[in-house]
Amino acid sequence: MPKVIVDGIEVELAAGERINGIQAAQRAGVEIPHYCWHAGLTVVASCRMCLVEAGTRNPDTGDVMMVPKLVPACQTPATPNTVFITNSEKVANARAMVEEDLLIDHPIDCPICDKAGECNLQDYHFKYGQDQRRADIRPFTSRKREMGDTVTLFVDRCVMCTRCVRFTREISGTSELFVINRGSHEEIDVFPGYPLENRMSGNVVDLCPVGALGDKDFLYKQRVWFMRKHDGVCTGCSTGCSISVEENQDTVYRLKPRENPHINQWWMCDEGRYGYHHVHSDRRLTDVQRRDGVNWTLIEWSQVVREIDERFRNVGRVAVVLSPHLTVEEAYLLGKYAREVDPQAQVVLGPVPVEGTDETFKNGFTIHAEKAPNRRGVEEVVTHFMGQVATLDNLLISLASGEPTAVWVSGGYKSNWIDTAAADQIASAAACLVVHDTFDSPLTEKATYRLPDGTFAEREGSYVNFSDRLQSVSWAIRPPAGVRVAGSVYWELLGEVGLYKSRRVLDEVAERIVFFAAAAEPVGPLGVDLKTPVLEATPTA
Repeated sequence: MPKVIVDGIEVELAAGERINGIQAAQRAGVEIPHYCWHAGLTVVASCRMCLVEAGTRNPDTGDVMMVPKLVPACQTPATPNTVFITNSEKVANARAMVEEDLLIDHPIDCPICDKAGECNLQDYHFKYGQDQRRADIRPFTSRKREMGDTVTLFVDRCVMCTRCVRFTREISGTSELFVINRGSHEEIDVFPGYPLENRMSGNVVDLCPVGALGDKDFLYKQRVWFMRKHDGVCTGCSTGCSISVEENQDTVYRLKPRENPHINQWWMCDEGRYGYHHVHSDRRLTDVQRRDGVNWTLIEWSQVVREIDERFRNVGRVAVVLSPHLTVEEAYLLGKYAREVDPQAQVVLGPVPVEGTDETFKNGFTIHAEKAPNRRGVEEVVTHFMGQVATLDNLLISLASGEPTAVWVSGGYKSNWIDTAAADQIASAAACLVVHDTFDSPLTEKATYRLPDGTFAEREGSYVNFSDRLQSVSWAIRPPAGVRVAGSVYWELLGEVGLYKSRRVLDEVAERIVFFAAAAEPVGPLGVDLKTPVLEATPTA
């Protein structure tokens, strides 16, 4: 097995594998500081922060021949028997010099900079910089330049790493950003008449290693050290990007992409990034209500669950609509409850919203037109109970027979998802209609019981994206007072003891539905591929 040596630590390489010095050092647990290098972009080796000593070890004699000058680790291939030294005095002096040079013109405005607390320039200064500032401290200006609807450039903070420029050329393929002027007068700018407004523009803020690019949606709202970060899944479309939900005191302040080579790599679209504001909308349903004639009566959760259960068991026929916004566990529990009450209960897939067509970018990242995070997972749950993918249209046909039926409809949609005609048809045919949703719709207005549901940031469970990759997440914030997420309600309906735990449900799902068999093992942060069959799992009723 070929090996690379980093500070005396041997790192094994796979046959034919091509990595650079920074990546080799990461495997050895060694940090090589860098500004311009990013694993998802081309190499320019312009910042010189990653300079290291490099050489070659003779595999026969063990002798090492070093290159006389420092080399950029980002541009130096880690070939078999390459030796990297990252902790010598020569390397330390080079890093300190780079830091000092950057700080000569960089404004020390950390108290008002949004990047403070997660800024590489700030962190590297304390780790690798000079003990004290030797240059004169001069007044600074804070020139701002609007790059587009989502991003502001603080010109004087830029260290010219050009990550943002390379992103628009290599990833989004839109090429709005470029470098103007030369030498010490270089600046980032947009082409006249072509602002930064591609549907992935927010990624340049994530890429910026300093505070030069600011996200207008997040600017001046929160200090990063006050926020807590939770692993999540973007529910904006069927891509299912791995994300981080960052919140403070149950308020979501921003969503950022979480690296996942199987789904979104390092990126996410603006639609998903800024699509969290509905979580804190004042239009959300927060009251549990029962219709009494033409009036609504407030009712407690402890009472309504028992009351609904009694009515469902007395009606005789039951139907449930599983929203593609539910988690796998929630969909399974509701289907299981329906079949417990009525062995012939109809379990159908709710409407799957589709907007426009898929949009694929230069690097292959795709924003899907299917605006539901778990259509694939819910389809498999429906198939388990029904033998096929039954939809709301199938339910509407059966309701026309006139047989009294109790109907439970799950929602979770951000916008109106059902038209008045379909709502009237369901309401007129249902002996008891329960709508568990986040916002009002034509259907909630006609429900027997109107229950407030949680959003993606408030629920735990698993989602299956368009490529059959399952990801499991925990809740990030608590729902508003009066709101209960679907899983806990279904858990109580089934008479389960203790708090709702999605992992317990997923274990049962993996045991009973072959499609989910691979999820029987712990699901890591990158998710699990369900397309690989697991022969040990067998379907049961």
